[in-house]
Amino acid sequence: MRVEAGAELVAAAIAIGDAPVELVVDPRFRRGGLGHRVAASVVKDGDSRFWAHGDLPPAQKLARRLGLRAERTLLVLRREGAPPVDLRVPEGVTIRTFTEADAEAVVAVNARAFASHPEQGAMDLADFRRRAASPWFDPAGLFVAERDGEVVGFHWTKVEDGIGEVYVVGVDPAAHGGGLGTALTARGLAHLDQQVSVVDLYVEADNEAALVVYRRLGFTEHARDTLYAP
Repeated sequence: MRVEAGAELVAAAIAIGDAPVELVVDPRFRRGGLGHRVAASVVKDGDSRFWAHGDLPPAQKLARRLGLRAERTLLVLRREGAPPVDLRVPEGVTIRTFTEADAEAVVAVNARAFASHPEQGAMDLADFRRRAASPWFDPAGLFVAERDGEVVGFHWTKVEDGIGEVYVVGVDPAAHGGGLGTALTARGLAHLDQQVSVVDLYVEADNEAALVVYRRLGFTEHARDTLYAP
């Protein structure tokens, strides 16, 4: 749906496929009920999941009026000017840079590590190769952890527009609890710290185990997005 004032677009709600709705209102036209009118129209048509970027009070109020509740919160954590990381690795584990021969093993670990994740868990080999074909991809920034000759975890880093990112850290569930996630994250951060001064990451707000690791490594909350649904 789109709303115009004269020939000027002032509000729109967009839903592509099964993706949640993205709703925008020109700041000049806010606080007059326009956002509620557009959102209510979309809900009436059957699209009723919305991302609230920043989860600001007006978005929370709009969600309540529409009868929606917070279903999922995605945090953006940031690390700036933090001290060097401890690169200790669990006994029996080797962390090295990625080679093409690791692709299938990385995808398999990713599937096990993110079996319940709504997006990351769907990555297959073709999707992995599409991502690896992106201009920002650097094989020297993708690290794999091996134990007894098998890949048990990986850390895929990213640098784009001068900001680093902990893109994906995946650890095989069978290797949880031994500090491997921390070691992989630290190895990637050491790589990123040589290139940039700011590193971001995205993590589910209810992933307490990951949050403990990231906060220990110097990350703090920078922003949050909340998905509202019936």
